[in-house]
Amino acid sequence: MKKRTRYNNVLLIPTDFSEVCENAINHGIELAQFLHYKVCILHVTNKQTGSDDKKENHDQELVDKNFRKCKELYENKYSVKIDLLAKEGNFIKVINKVATEIKANLMILGTHGKQGLQHLFGSHALKVVLDSPCPVVVVQKRSFDNGYQNIVLPISSDVEPRQSVEWILLMSRLFNSKIHLFQSLETDPALNNRLKIITMQIMKILDEKKVPYDIQTADASEDFSTQIISFSVAIKSDMIMIMTMPGENTPGFNFSSWNERLMFNEDQIPVMCVNPIELGESYNEWMMLT
Repeated sequence: MKKRTRYNNVLLIPTDFSEVCENAINHGIELAQFLHYKVCILHVTNKQTGSDDKKENHDQELVDKNFRKCKELYENKYSVKIDLLAKEGNFIKVINKVATEIKANLMILGTHGKQGLQHLFGSHALKVVLDSPCPVVVVQKRSFDNGYQNIVLPISSDVEPRQSVEWILLMSRLFNSKIHLFQSLETDPALNNRLKIITMQIMKILDEKKVPYDIQTADASEDFSTQIISFSVAIKSDMIMIMTMPGENTPGFNFSSWNERLMFNEDQIPVMCVNPIELGESYNEWMMLT
């Protein structure tokens, strides 16, 4: 679990200059306009591939050409400051090291979905999200359009969704969002009581901030993640917001199938992944910092 830190109003977008990353750049820059953030576009190269000097020079020329294209296209189109950064090394380590160094508030990560992860980032793509020092919005080919007007927030007894409330409130202010709380079905009395407490605390904050919301409860017909996706599609959700869930066997690296299924949903709904942070003595203490 990571510690809370100060940020610099920077949105980080890693890119390999593929089509899906171009969409992530579009998505991120449009979001940055609303947030009044500057954007850092990052390209990571790995020279440990045995390439000769000529190829390395050619690759650098291609990176420079793509960077110039990004700068000209997006800075002319949007009123957003864009920094361009090229780094060498392992993409997982470099991306999250850069995110830490520039104190990024948010990262936009473009993917081809679960099937295409090998093409974009390799089999360890999920580590980028889980090891990130800031929340990550995972996007596929869906465009930004009018922002996040319908946001689904899953609530269950085995994750801590309250830490995502500050982002819920921010998105609601930016896009006049309606929040759809989607509760898991708990038959165990103790877990059901915990679920009720969590839900009531979230509802209280939304009521105080006058954020519109509704509540839906899952049933026993299908697993929770499948129902979340079906519900999100039915209401034409623009975003699903989740707290990340590290795997029990290898903490800090593996995702549960629950997260994986949501992040790479076939309907390509953007998923905002918020990593748990250390809150101090209580949740109320943390909320006072937002």
